[in-house]
Order: sequence, then C-alpha cells, then structure tokens
Amino acid sequence: MPMELGLAGKAAIVTGGSDGLGRAIAERLSAEGVGVTICARREAHLREEAGAIEAATGHPVLPVALDIGAPDAAARLIGAAVERFGRLDILVNNAGTSAGGKFESLSDEVWLRDFETKLFGAVRCAREVIPHMRRQRGGRIVNILNTGAKVARAGGLPTAAARAAGLAVTKALSQEYAPENILVNGVCIGVVRSMQWERLRQRESPELDEEDFYRRFAAQRAVPLGRVAHASELADLVAFLVSERASYITGVAINFDGGATPVP
Repeated sequence: MPMELGLAGKAAIVTGGSDGLGRAIAERLSAEGVGVTICARREAHLREEAGAIEAATGHPVLPVALDIGAPDAAARLIGAAVERFGRLDILVNNAGTSAGGKFESLSDEVWLRDFETKLFGAVRCAREVIPHMRRQRGGRIVNILNTGAKVARAGGLPTAAARAAGLAVTKALSQEYAPENILVNGVCIGVVRSMQWERLRQRESPELDEEDFYRRFAAQRAVPLGRVAHASELADLVAFLVSERASYITGVAINFDGGATPVP
C-alpha cells in the first residue's frame, strides 16, 4: 500500500526553486497536491520553470521573482504566497549555491553576500511564515544546508560558516516552536547532481560524459555508496519531512551524502 503523505491542499514556499535541488523539491511537492510558490532572481526562467512544473503535475505554481538576500524580499514573498493560496504550511529554505575559496582572498563583500542569502534570507522567511503557521496550529520548515555545517573543510568558507549558523538556527527554532507544532529540520547535503556540477564538468572535464564525470566525482569525494545522488532523491526526503508521516521529527539535521560525512 502506498505511503500517504497527507500533503494535498497544503501550501509551500521553496526558495531557489527554479533550478536543481529547489526545482526538484518544488515539483515533488506539487505532485503531492501542494500549492507551491517558488522564487529566484531570473524572472523569465522562473516563470518558464513554474509553467513546466504546472504542466507536469496539474497543480498551480506561483513564481515570484526576487533576490531572497534583500532585506524586504521575505515579506514580499510570503505576502504573495498567502494572497495566492490563502495559507502557508511549508517553508523550504533552499536558496544559495556553494561558495568557497582561500580564506585570505575572501573580502567582506563575499562574506556578507553569502550570509545575506543563505542565513538572513532563511531567518527572514521563517520569521514571516511562523505567524501564518501558528494560526493553522502547525507547519513545517526545512533548511537545506550542507555537510560543511558539521565538518568544515579547507576552502569551504564562507559557505561552511553560513551553513553552521543555519544549523544552529534550525535547532533553536525547533525547540522554541515545538509546542506550537511547528517542526523545523535541516538536510545537510553532500554532492547532488545539479547544474552547478554540470557547469564544472563542462569547464574542467568536457571530455567526460555525465555518468563518467559523476562516477569519478564520487570516487574523489570518497562517497561510500559510490555514486552521486539525484535531486529527485533529495526531493523525496524533503517531501517526507514536511508530511504528516514525519510528525514526531524535529530538530534534526539529516546527512544526505551517501555516508561520506564522518559525523552523524
């Protein structure tokens, strides 16, 4: 018997929802009958992807073009989503790509931009959605982090620092809002197939086809499962975490890395 997730009729926001991981999450939730709002900076591309998801799932997707790192972006995003769907049950903070470099080369501007997008964007979105979730007596927040939040590596700043802060926010919010049935969890991703890695392949290993590239990449990253994950696998995990089936799970940060991270 299929597992019923109980998501039909709910409303969700997925930041960074036009590409890669965010798009996969948005499409998975839409397929479950969720009214989804996605945001990203490139308006034409965002609208195109929203239409593609709608066509694939038969459920409405609202595109809202903005830079989630801007101070007023979260309020505009949440306002648009509530106006369209009349409620908010789910927030997936996914915006931001991996940024890293040699420490001495990183300017204040690089640090500030990374934290504005990855940390403050998520904090502001959570602050805006929690009152709506409270009125409905519950909700789900999932913060997409990376394994650098737990085990920082050389060259991993500023992302590792921003994600570690996001991990602390996840735990603190889970404790503060558990009495109101607002569950807050994180997913610490390792390497997942996305346009970011495809661009790397085209730039540095154009002689390799996609499968050979990811097979070599998994070996370089010492992934025990021996492969790189698909975005759809991450989307399945997120769909479970925001569902009624995960009603006793809060305050965790799940490693989605094929076993590569040395800490749980």
